[in-house]
Amino acid sequence: MLVKHPSEPDWGLGQVQSRVNGKITVNFTEVGKVVIDGSNVALVQVFSQR
Repeated sequence: MLVKHPSEPDWGLGQVQSRVNGKITVNFTEVGKVVIDGSNVALVQVFSQR
């Protein structure tokens, strides 16, 4: 699944690697791998890269 972080647009497009107990690991194009608490951040799903 491709996502963007709503308050960190400079991180670029991210690909979800895993989701365990509300912790979401995302590999973003500009900052690399980040673990996000899904209860605090609602990632925005990206359906098209256009």
